[in-house]
Amino acid sequence: MENASSAGRNTLPKPLSKERLRLWLKLLKASKWVEAELRERLRLEFDTTLPRFDVMAALQRHGDGLTMSQLSGELRVSNGNVTGIVDRLVEEGLVVRIPVLNDRRATTVRLTGKGRERFAAMAARHEEWVDGLLETLDGEMIRTLSMQLEQVTSAPMRREA
Repeated sequence: MENASSAGRNTLPKPLSKERLRLWLKLLKASKWVEAELRERLRLEFDTTLPRFDVMAALQRHGDGLTMSQLSGELRVSNGNVTGIVDRLVEEGLVVRIPVLNDRRATTVRLTGKGRERFAAMAARHEEWVDGLLETLDGEMIRTLSMQLEQVTSAPMRREA
């Protein structure tokens, strides 16, 4: 005979659990599709990559620049991943490294004038592409989905006991 605690572990999934799983898979599929389209369009039109675009976007948001550690944190990747991208952007004159006072090991990375111009062109096209890829969503759907996704991401972390 089962006791109450073991019976709880062997119950069937909650009715919404399968629907939530299907929703997650649809979100993932949609996200991967949009990302793949953006990667390809950045490659074809600007001969660049999505990670390079992301680095430039982070630097654009922080006009005074970011240290490599701050940039890595902003992008949620390792310093090693960012270093190679920044090296190539420096070679192309899109980014400059500025030594940090009182810390010989640290540098601040900032977009150059050329980098800001290049990013502005890419960002404008990026917005057009995203708009086109999501054109089946009207204003009300966008606001509703945004609100609902915000609800998911702002919910406190839940852990299974």
